[in-house]
Amino acid sequence: MHFVDAKGILTSNHGTGMNVYRGCTHGCIYCDSRSACYQFTHDFEDIEVKRNAPVLLEQALRSKRKKCMIGTGSMSDPYMHCEEKLHITRQCLEVILKYGFGAAVQTKSDRILADIDLLEKINRNAKCVVQMTLTTYDDELCSILEPHVCNTKRRIEVLEEMQKRGIPTVVWLTPILPFINDTKENVSAILNECVRVGVKGIIDFGMGLTLREGDREYFYEALDRSFPGLKEKYIRTYGNSYEVPSPNSKELLTILRDTCEANGIMYKADDVFRYMNELPEKYRQMSLWDM
Repeated sequence: MHFVDAKGILTSNHGTGMNVYRGCTHGCIYCDSRSACYQFTHDFEDIEVKRNAPVLLEQALRSKRKKCMIGTGSMSDPYMHCEEKLHITRQCLEVILKYGFGAAVQTKSDRILADIDLLEKINRNAKCVVQMTLTTYDDELCSILEPHVCNTKRRIEVLEEMQKRGIPTVVWLTPILPFINDTKENVSAILNECVRVGVKGIIDFGMGLTLREGDREYFYEALDRSFPGLKEKYIRTYGNSYEVPSPNSKELLTILRDTCEANGIMYKADDVFRYMNELPEKYRQMSLWDM
């Protein structure tokens, strides 16, 4: 990894998104963040650390008149291996808590449990939503698709812990890879666990994945290693398409819709994003006893 002093930390998307790291060490074979359009000038696994992120965040939040949700994890997981030593994500959460903002944190890692105390305080003070990506229920297959991060069953345990603390959760059921994890059994198993642990919403973009320059090449190399002959099937079926839907998408989306409607879980992307972005105008200021 290497360190930089960033010029800013909040994105222009309503000023609420941030990534304290750039790159990732989870090794997921389908990662869109590897795409050439993001113009990485260093190896993807050579993590760029924005060491001044907490200072920049404090400057930004101190000057904001209206409280809002601060999101992290859309491009690079905030709980990669380096967070264990650096604690930059934790420092940013402390700033969010200090100034009474909300937090929406997206991850695949159980390292988030190290900060559950802060997440609970943020949720009591304003609002906190923890988002967990779940793609593959089978442990062995999960270790191939997402090799350097905890498996789905462990992530479900994280969702359970959040539920016990009253922290709302959202699951990203994406990507679903054609001919690999796009089965009724896989999706149903994940959805059943989502129901059991009481998630608020599930995000899916059509039961498939996206591939573009940089991401596609890495994905195809992984297919050659672990699924011989499957790359050729992808090329025959999809060519160089950006959108790569599962042939089973209609059936899988029906299962998603029926499960969510039967259990009061949000599943329309607009509804879930609206929920994650909304911060109640009235929130209780924490007392010193809460701190």
